[in-house]
Parts: sequence; structure tokens; C-alpha cells
Amino acid sequence: MQDILKQAQKMQRQMLQAQEELEAMVIEGGAAGDLVKVKVNGKGVILSLKINPEIVDSQEVEMLEDAVLAAITDAVSKARKAADEKMAQAAGGIGNISGMGPMSKMIGF
Repeated sequence: MQDILKQAQKMQRQMLQAQEELEAMVIEGGAAGDLVKVKVNGKGVILSLKINPEIVDSQEVEMLEDAVLAAITDAVSKARKAADEKMAQAAGGIGNISGMGPMSKMIGF
């Protein structure tokens, strides 16, 4: 029983460390040939948005909005994948626990 408790404590430390690493991680997504770039951390928090002046045209605002949304979606998707991988490593590869879903869901992603 004591071994199980030690294993659980070890896994908890690893999960906390993985969450800290995800928060420090920077992932970039892009759209419109990388004229729009978004950086997020491993938890999906948007850190920056860069728009190349070449894409800015007052007649094409809707296209710019679409490109920004696509870049954000790309970056967040990559962050979720990284979070799932990092948390699965920390959990010792147990991954989807009893139908709980991906690890990114466990950290509120």
C-alpha cells in the first residue's frame, strides 16, 4: 500500500512539473503563408500576434480576420497536442484514464 502511495506522489510531482513546463513552452501557429503568426504557451494562452503589413488592406478586413482565426486555431491545436504528449509522459503513459479523455482536458485546456 505504501508503494502505491509513493507512486501516486511521484506521479503528482511529475504532473505538476509537466504543467510548469507547458506554461513555459512557446508554440507558434501561422496562416496566410505565415503573414499572420500567433504564439501560445503549452496551455493555450495567446502570448503574441504578429501581422505582416503586406496582408493589411482596408478592403480585405474579412480576409485578415479569417487569417488571424486560422493562425490562432493552428497554434492552439499544436499546444493541445504538446500538452497531451507532455502530460501523458508525466502520467507514466497512462494517457486516457478510464474514459477521462486526453490529458489536455485534465489541465483545463
